[in-house]
Amino acid sequence: MAPGKWKYRLNTETLLYEVEKPGLFARLARFLMFLVAVHLLTFLVMWFYTAVLGLELPKTILLKRQNAEWVSKMEQIGRELDQKEAALRGLSMRDDGIYRNIFGMNEIEESKRYAGLSGVNRYDVLDREGASPLLRKLVRRIDVMSKAAYVQSSSFDDVSAISRRAGDMASCIPVVMPVNPGVNYHLSSPFGYRVDPINHKAKFHSGIDMAMHSGTDVYAPGDGIVEKTAYEIRGYGRSIIIDHGFGYKTRYAHLKSIDVVEGMKVRRGEKIGQSGNSGKSTGPHLHYEVLYRDKHVNPMNYLDREMSPEDYETMVKQAAASSERMSPGQLPKRH
Repeated sequence: MAPGKWKYRLNTETLLYEVEKPGLFARLARFLMFLVAVHLLTFLVMWFYTAVLGLELPKTILLKRQNAEWVSKMEQIGRELDQKEAALRGLSMRDDGIYRNIFGMNEIEESKRYAGLSGVNRYDVLDREGASPLLRKLVRRIDVMSKAAYVQSSSFDDVSAISRRAGDMASCIPVVMPVNPGVNYHLSSPFGYRVDPINHKAKFHSGIDMAMHSGTDVYAPGDGIVEKTAYEIRGYGRSIIIDHGFGYKTRYAHLKSIDVVEGMKVRRGEKIGQSGNSGKSTGPHLHYEVLYRDKHVNPMNYLDREMSPEDYETMVKQAAASSERMSPGQLPKRH
């Protein structure tokens, strides 16, 4: 340090002039003043840099660049999620419209496919940390798609299990006539809206009417289980409902007699009763209905009308012969 900046004092013992050192308080005060000056100068420089020159600090520029990179990455993830979601929805549509439909399985509700993951506010951490809306949206979308992918995978497992029983399904679907095509009958009333023959008002006819002699044998058009037998003075009269599984049921009404009981397993071609004129009827006939997933469908779309009377009779004899040997565990489990 330059000599002019030192302070000297006379040492009375040595009679020499010695450098006078500042005290601790003075040194501390000087250091604090230096810190304040540095901070003030830094503030002034930053103020001039930002307020006067209108520029951004290097750290701000770096943070903005990093933030832009993360936003770009999240937007890219969002676009990839859009593609994955479109593919997943395509699988869902084919699953409900084709695979599950073929095997008579109910569609999976949209709310169950895309319900997301359960839990008590799984996004508390994101909210507390102040995550951006884009990040919160991505996390929720990933959760929803994870649940949807799990539901879809489980559905494919179910379809695969059912498909392995395709042979069972072929024998259960009601595709043959409920009466031998060689008997004397005619279609007296088709499926759909018609004029009711009794009250003469337009009314939906849920099946087909096959006019024939009373006492004509009626057969099961597919393997199944007798779900219900009933007798009504009006309405269907004596009737049978068979559950064929895979979403299919059939009803036979206005019968003269019923040869099965509820819970009985029947084979395709096995006799279940005789046509008649019971209930609300204007003449001897068989009222025949096909229900698919509890909705009435046109039976004519299922009937194999090219089967010859001889082939039909052979099927009836085979069913009668095997019926006596059939145990409860022989038929496939109904889905």
